[in-house]
Amino acid sequence: MSSQADENQGVVLGVVFGLIALVVALLIGLTVHQVNKRHAAVAAAAPVLAAGTSADAASVVVENGVVKFYFASGKAELAAGANEALAAVVSGAASGKKVLVSGFHDATGDAAVNAELAKQRAFAVRDALLHLGVAQDHVELKKPEESLASGPSAQARRVEVAFE
Repeated sequence: MSSQADENQGVVLGVVFGLIALVVALLIGLTVHQVNKRHAAVAAAAPVLAAGTSADAASVVVENGVVKFYFASGKAELAAGANEALAAVVSGAASGKKVLVSGFHDATGDAAVNAELAKQRAFAVRDALLHLGVAQDHVELKKPEESLASGPSAQARRVEVAFE
């Protein structure tokens, strides 16, 4: 009789462990699905420089939760799609997060002119955030700095928006 009880106990334990493994696999699968869904939403909200557009044209992308505005040389106008790219930032600010707006410029030309242009670009992004309903006390501007970005100088002519 003892061997029968041991055998039954083994079957019950096998079923219990199988159920636990199934629940764990289900939770992992749901988590992976949710993460993929969030990444797809961010990618959909982040227009990139379209094929056939000039490399010197304004554009906006979202990379790892940071909204990056790239500007045409000598310009401070935001790219099309700016409001859509800022949607997650607006939501985060509404939940109380502080938004940091950082301007960058390249090393070509007059440094003072570049710094002023980077400042105007940061103001343009700040103004877009304010227009979208972000409270001014939730937006902090960081002093423009020179960027030695690799690749085209357009990569250095940017404003980054992230949470502090």
